[in-house]
Amino acid sequence: MESISRYIKKGLFYKTVVEEGTDIIFIVTYDGLIHYCNNSVKESLGYNPKSLINKFIFEFIEPGIVGNLKDEIKKSSKRHYSKSVEFQIRTKSGIYKFYEFNAINLKKKDGLDALLLDCRDISQRKKDSQELMRAQKAKELFLANISHEIRTPINGIAGMAELLSQNPTAEDQALYLKAIKSSAENLKVIINDILDITAIESGKLKLERINFNLEELLHSLVNGFHMQAHEKGISIHYTLDSNIPPIFIGDPVRLNQILINLVGNAVKFTHEGFIHISASLQQIKKTEYYLKFVVADTGIGIPQKKLKTIFESFSQADVSVTRKYGGTGLGLTIVKQLVEMQKGTIKVESKEDSGSTFTVIIPYSLGAIEATQSQIKTKALNKDFIKNTRILLVEDNDINRLYAGSILKMWGCIFDTAENGQVAVDKQKQNQYDLVLMDIQMPIMDGFEATRLIRKEEGPKGKVPIVALTANATKRDIDKCMAEGMNDCLTKPFTQDDLLKILNKHLVDQKIDSETILINGTASVGSHADLSYLEKVSGNNKSFVKEIAETIINSIPVSLQEMEILIKDKNWSEVARVAHKIKPSVTLIGLNKLKTTISSLEEEAKKKKRIKLIKELAGEIDKQLKTAVESLKAQLNSYS
Repeated sequence: MESISRYIKKGLFYKTVVEEGTDIIFIVTYDGLIHYCNNSVKESLGYNPKSLINKFIFEFIEPGIVGNLKDEIKKSSKRHYSKSVEFQIRTKSGIYKFYEFNAINLKKKDGLDALLLDCRDISQRKKDSQELMRAQKAKELFLANISHEIRTPINGIAGMAELLSQNPTAEDQALYLKAIKSSAENLKVIINDILDITAIESGKLKLERINFNLEELLHSLVNGFHMQAHEKGISIHYTLDSNIPPIFIGDPVRLNQILINLVGNAVKFTHEGFIHISASLQQIKKTEYYLKFVVADTGIGIPQKKLKTIFESFSQADVSVTRKYGGTGLGLTIVKQLVEMQKGTIKVESKEDSGSTFTVIIPYSLGAIEATQSQIKTKALNKDFIKNTRILLVEDNDINRLYAGSILKMWGCIFDTAENGQVAVDKQKQNQYDLVLMDIQMPIMDGFEATRLIRKEEGPKGKVPIVALTANATKRDIDKCMAEGMNDCLTKPFTQDDLLKILNKHLVDQKIDSETILINGTASVGSHADLSYLEKVSGNNKSFVKEIAETIINSIPVSLQEMEILIKDKNWSEVARVAHKIKPSVTLIGLNKLKTTISSLEEEAKKKKRIKLIKELAGEIDKQLKTAVESLKAQLNSYS
């Protein structure tokens, strides 16, 4: 302790601070001549300290601010102390770094016409500040743009609704309703863009890996834009190279979103000519198929100087473009990020008044030709199929309740309504519903609490599917709904198609089981496939039945082979997935007893405990399904 006290008393630590500190220390005369600099100039700027002696500090200062720094030095020569003077100094490598100095005037204490400059590196601070300013400016531009974009459709909806209340003619009514629908769709696009960019930038957007049919996707895409293109007097069409396999594994929803954005822009900015979408196989690397999608139009084009910025957030080619055509400026940002998330690339070529060409390349794995559960449902189900199903609609908003209720009534559903969660719980106790549509934010009792109470009361009678009706569409909100015991989420505002898909998705298994029992008098047993159910739901459409049966014949052996490999690899989670995938096919061909066995395999594989039982169940399923496939083949040979 005595040695430390002596060290402090002698002031030796001052030398350590000056010589070894991270700040650069200069002693310069009032005219800027350097008489001293510490060792920090070596590490910070790259100069040997001795090489700077007897040089003017202004020789190393960014030329544009030399005059300002000379003024600051002059001011400091007349003060005891000067604080936080910013400047830029050149490093030995030739770049300029931001520093600020605090100056001590040595004249006042030591009688020297010189300044001691304590210089601190503020490059990171300046960078952070500039980034903050850039972000703030982007935010302000975004809010201004979004404010305009949201107000425009809202004003349209409000204005048209006001005109509708004034007893217009039937022709005007149709015109006003069309305008309201268009404005509502525009508003939905804006909100979805904001939600998508938020999910992407927060890392919460997850990609699926499922089988999809590329030609079906492109056909549906072009059909969706056909009316808009027709109204503008432009043609829209697509081509698909014949050498492309039909089925791929990837995220068809995100691919569709990418193409919808690109084609939507093409339609928006094209006033004559055509829009062409093409898909081709660029190359194959190992198991990856690199698909190239090109969207070309004869529209207004993009100025050359703007091509580098169109993929930036909140950016369009020109402010006037935003005002004339609308949009958040997020569409191409979302496209670029979705492409890159899938390890793809995107580029654009354009010329003003001649049109634009966007090229997207994304790698996909080759898929198997199989009937996924969603594909089967889409083909087998329609509005008539959900007729007479009992539904509880829980919604506190009168307009939302009227909208959903009107659709359910139109489809022939039997439904009750509840204006809050408490009423919903009471009605669920008194009635047996096939499905509950549950709003989340309600007075008295919200949807989460109502769901918890319904689940608690259900007991052995089974779980009713509960679908959340929510305006909160982030992954976090959806995960919370699932955690609270709900089965799915329907995001508001929703279309009739959105609601129909949800009802089909969650009512199909109940309907299939009950219909199969009615057809056969009892559940099918053994491995003999039965086409009765498919014949009934299709109205005895032989072509439909044959297509589904052939798809099942092709898909089941592939799934069984996959399961065999997964069991050898002890990948039980994937075994459960494959079992779950097989179930719908089994139900469709009347093997309800086998469906129970497959469900048992799925549950056991998820638990990963009774390995012997898993293998026994898989073996039994393999044997019965192979027999079923042969049975199907035999039936199809004589099917006409």
